[in-house]
Amino acid sequence: LHVSGEPGRFTSYSQVRTPFTDEWQDNKTMQWYTTKKGARITKASHFDYEYVLGHKIVFLCIAKGKPRPQIFWYKDGRELYAHRYLHISQYWRGKNRIKSKMEIDPATQGDAGIYECHANNKYSIDMRSFRTDYSIF
Repeated sequence: LHVSGEPGRFTSYSQVRTPFTDEWQDNKTMQWYTTKKGARITKASHFDYEYVLGHKIVFLCIAKGKPRPQIFWYKDGRELYAHRYLHISQYWRGKNRIKSKMEIDPATQGDAGIYECHANNKYSIDMRSFRTDYSIF
């Protein structure tokens, strides 16, 4: 697994993000961040995923927004980039939607962790987390 430009199949770095829960400072701020144009993930893979060593891991995120959001993938808080064993495919769906699929093949013990997909445009960021662990069978 190639994580943030550093080779290797494991990273000890972990980060858990929590959603914004504070009050809005003013009405203009609230309108900006709550607009229907903001990036929203409309479909995503299940949170818990148990994979078999040597098989494929697949995660899916579908998002919409105006302008169309971009989707980025993270593992344990670090951005993922495509390489020989990790493939990221993105497909535009109409004017305002995007589908992104992240595949790891073959999966190893070092691929266990917390994965995230982040959809963002100029109005907002939405994210989903996926926890993976392996089984021997």
